[in-house]
Amino acid sequence: MDPLQLDLLHAVLVGIGLSAACGFRVFVPLLGVSIAALAGYLPLSSEFAWLGTWPALLALAVATVLEVGAYSVPVIDHLMDVIAAPAAIVAGTLLMASLLGDASPLLKWSLAVIAGGGAAGIVQAGSMAFRGGSTLLTGGLGNLLVAALEFFGAIVMTVLALLLPLLAIVGLVVMVFVLIHMIIRRLLVNPTPPVDPPI
Repeated sequence: MDPLQLDLLHAVLVGIGLSAACGFRVFVPLLGVSIAALAGYLPLSSEFAWLGTWPALLALAVATVLEVGAYSVPVIDHLMDVIAAPAAIVAGTLLMASLLGDASPLLKWSLAVIAGGGAAGIVQAGSMAFRGGSTLLTGGLGNLLVAALEFFGAIVMTVLALLLPLLAIVGLVVMVFVLIHMIIRRLLVNPTPPVDPPI
């Protein structure tokens, strides 16, 4: 294996962290990977070397600005959630695969789909639920704050995944536990009322 290649465990940790960041914003972690690859910090699989080029960096920077801007506009933010859900899973899958170097195709794509796509999907689902709750509680007025928090979360998770991947994984696990706790609490506080049988 090339000395610049990440070892498999490190690659998986970085990939999961970056994939989770895709659940907040699709293009922020892709832009982060492009910057890191161009700087020589992050080796990519040969088939994903295009991510470390200047044209990719420019395209991803423009896409990031457009995505962040779209989430700042009421109504469009919900349309973006609909589009971003599958896009985040695809981006998370591709980011994970881009880091797995010369691993066997079965291992590479299994890990990419399950760990990468799964992490992105879980975070995206939590983000959509949080935005839905914000809309319900504030009539959509709080969504700009939610969009800012998600953007900040994408940046922090991307930087952590690249520099301290284990800490990024811990953050992801904490987010998942908080989400599960909120769902359970909501189910226990607002159980569905029993349906009276017709007379």
